[in-house]
Parts: sequence; C-alpha cells; structure tokens
Amino acid sequence: MKFTDFNINTPLLNAIDDLGLAEATPIQINAFSPIMAGRDVVGIAHTGTGKTFAYLLPILRQHQYSEKKHPKVLIIVPTRELVNQVVREIEKLTKYITIRVAGVYGGETMSTQMDRISEGLDVLVATPVRAKDLAHARAFKLKEIKKLVIDEVDEMFNLGFRPQLFDLLDNLPDKRQNIMFSATLNKEIEEMISHYFYAPDIIEVAEHGETVEKVEQFGFYVPNFYTKLNLLDRLLTDDEEMQRVLVFVQNKWTANAVIEHMELKYGASIRVIHSNKSQNYRAESIDGFQTGKYRILVATDVIARGIDFIDVSHVVNLGIPEPESYIHRIGRTGRAGKEGIAISIASEYERREIEVIEEVIKRKIQFFDMPDDIEIATKLSSDEINIEEEKQRGGAKAPSLKHGQGAFHEKKLKNQKENWEGLSKEAYKRKYNKR
Repeated sequence: MKFTDFNINTPLLNAIDDLGLAEATPIQINAFSPIMAGRDVVGIAHTGTGKTFAYLLPILRQHQYSEKKHPKVLIIVPTRELVNQVVREIEKLTKYITIRVAGVYGGETMSTQMDRISEGLDVLVATPVRAKDLAHARAFKLKEIKKLVIDEVDEMFNLGFRPQLFDLLDNLPDKRQNIMFSATLNKEIEEMISHYFYAPDIIEVAEHGETVEKVEQFGFYVPNFYTKLNLLDRLLTDDEEMQRVLVFVQNKWTANAVIEHMELKYGASIRVIHSNKSQNYRAESIDGFQTGKYRILVATDVIARGIDFIDVSHVVNLGIPEPESYIHRIGRTGRAGKEGIAISIASEYERREIEVIEEVIKRKIQFFDMPDDIEIATKLSSDEINIEEEKQRGGAKAPSLKHGQGAFHEKKLKNQKENWEGLSKEAYKRKYNKR
C-alpha cells in the first residue's frame, strides 16, 4: 500500500515524498484508520517496522492550527535519545505544516524547558520523569491533552518508570485518545491497558519475541571477557565488511573497560555511549556513528531501542542479555528490508542465556569455535573474579575463566571439525556461507 492511498493531505505527502518514501509498512497500514477514527490503539511490532510514523502520520493529518499555549498531544518515550529522534521525525514530516513541537528530558534545566513550553506548543515529546515534573510545576496542563502516545512502554517498565507513567495517566483527562506502541506485551502492560484504555484496537504485526528475519545470527564461545575483546579485535581487523559496528555490553563499567582496552588501536574511530555520558557527548556520538565518522560504537542498552540507525553492518553482543533485549539489539541492523549480521561472543557461563534466546526466537544461533590462534587472556573482569571466588567457595564444577582449560578446551577437542583455520576474507566467507 502506498502513502498516496492513505487519507493524507498534500503537505504531508510532499514531506513523505521528500524523504523518498512510497510504500507503507504493515503497522502503518493497520494503525492509520483506527487512530484517525479516534479509537484507543495498542500496536505490537518489533523494532525497525516503522512504529513512529505509524502514530505520527494520523496525528499530524488531524493537526489544526492553534494559538493556544498548552500542547494537545503528549508523546512519552523512555530515553532522551528517543525524545530527540521523535522530534526530528516530526520536523521532517511537518516541513510544509505550521506546528510547534519540543522535546524535554532530564539533564537540561527545567527553567529552560519551562520557558520553551511557555512560548506555546502543539506537541510535547518527553521522558516520563521530566513530563511528570513539568506537569507538577504547571509548565503545561495535563487536562489540555487530547492525545497521549506511549512509545516503547515495555522499555519504560524495564527502566523503572512505572510510578511516573501511572502518575501521568491518573492525572490526564478521561476524554482522551490513548495510543501505545511496544515490541512486546506482558502481564503488567496488559493490566495497565485494561485499567487506562477504552476498548483498544490491538494491532499486532509480529509474534511476541519475533526477531528480524533478515539478520544473520551466529556466535563464538570463549573462556572470558578479555578473550572476547581479543576475538573482537581480530574480527574488526580481518573483516573489511565490518564498517559500521555496534558493540553492546551489559553495563557502563563494561563499556568503559572495552574502550580502555581498544582505544589505543582504534583511536578516533571508536566511541562509547552510556548513561553517565553527557547529553551533548551522547548526541555527538550517535551523529558521528550515523555519518561514518566513527566505525565502532560501544553502548549499553540505552540505545538498543528506537534509535533509527542507518546501514549498521554488524551488531556484536559482548554480553548476552535477556531475549527481549537481544531482539532489540540485533534489530539495529537489518533495517528497512536490508540484511544484517549479529555476532554473539559468549562465555561458557552464558550458554543458558543463549538457549533461552533460541527458545524465544524459535531459531538456532550457529556457534563456531574460537580460532586457535586467538590469545586466551588470563586477566579477568571484576564480574568474573566474583564468579571464580564463588566457584572456589562452593566447589562447583565449571569451566575455568582464568586459564581457558577444563570444559572449554574439552569441547574444542570434541568439536575439532568446527575449528576455524584462520580469519582470512575467503575463509570467513566459506565458514559462514556468505554470498
């Protein structure tokens, strides 16, 4: 279905045409009419399917010029990066429309944001905490909101924003349109929908936990964290196709450890982003990665959701997350119908996490033995030191993280036929059947 088949006015169509878009995605097709009709809508679709335009297009189609000060549309998203992205998407779509939009989040003074809002807004995009604080400070009136959009609600719950979100819902007017988009549903979200939404249309274009089909997924088992970095270094050195690489880690301490280990070699081509970095630094890192200034972006799950990265060649998991986060991580590549590659570099202790992911995505991730000439590190991360100490206290039988012996090497000998004979370009292609 083409956008010209929608009930969209000429200014919006011209903006869409300027963006080079023609065909609508399934979630956009199915959400347009019920949102236009004013019904409550719950959209379920995995990342990269066009959820943002799915709610923006009908909302902007209904926009009418107003000189009133208080916004009529409130869009809540979990992170400051998503605030900025949604604002940019609105600005792209309203190139030929007069509309007032602003984004607010923590890290910027409330007085500056209050001044911006006082100038008059049609649409306010905000993180839940800052929206709550500004509403309580009477910077804008919740009672004036006619349309509420909650995007990435499952991530808001994961980040602990339930109290702020429920505070907003409790103080919004009863007569409003609720629009919610998420990649997954769980019992808590369903209870929230039951309590705050009125007979919503449930639009689901993918099974819960469905992963991006065009992403090739494989991995390696290695004994410990610093061996993971040695393997990552080899992959980056030998594979010329790894031109725009997102490296996901579990926390900011691990992210800093990766940078400390790798920045001497990769210097200006590598960047790190996590919650302790300033907003300006984070924005510059994302923009630099988008434009190709940085080849490698090391990040926590703060950017696993919603950020519409362009042409990410590879996603590398240096820590194995829960299935939901895994799905969002690998969804940063293989977007807009393009193919992508996701590599998981896991320790023997993460085998169970891999098995759970495979159960959820209903697909086996092909794992290969680590190349024989990769140096096995003896240095351990702080988490691994704790594991070793706990193992020694309990006397548990488990693969050694420190020396790479025991079960790890027994498996390598057992599966000798899987050993990799090097990481040359042609060997890489043969090993992974790349065309």
